[in-house]
Amino acid sequence: MQFINTQSSGRAGAHYSAAVIHGGLVYISGQLSIDPTTGALPKGGVEAHAQQALKNLDEALKAAGCTRQNVLQCRVYTPDVAYWSAINTEYARYFGEHKPARCVVPTGPLHYGCLVEIEAIAALN
Repeated sequence: MQFINTQSSGRAGAHYSAAVIHGGLVYISGQLSIDPTTGALPKGGVEAHAQQALKNLDEALKAAGCTRQNVLQCRVYTPDVAYWSAINTEYARYFGEHKPARCVVPTGPLHYGCLVEIEAIAALN
């Protein structure tokens, strides 16, 4: 196993890796909608939260040597299913023609007041 860390995975001393590479796959931990540089939530509602979580996903993919085109599957967590349409729009913009398998999970409140968290599994190049 190879453990991958990013700027955002070291925040607040949390005990996890941004990604773990094993058996030709990259398992990416949930990426919250927090700016890793400032630690702030994005302004602009759920769309901005989705964009930030996807930027953080890009950071983890890059650190593992992958791109979004390598993503096989995503789980998207949100505190309210009413956000689904706005999240889906940003998700589709991010992935373009690439359509990984996906699950959207309505949850209770997410950590730090985030509106989106995304985890993924990707294939190594």
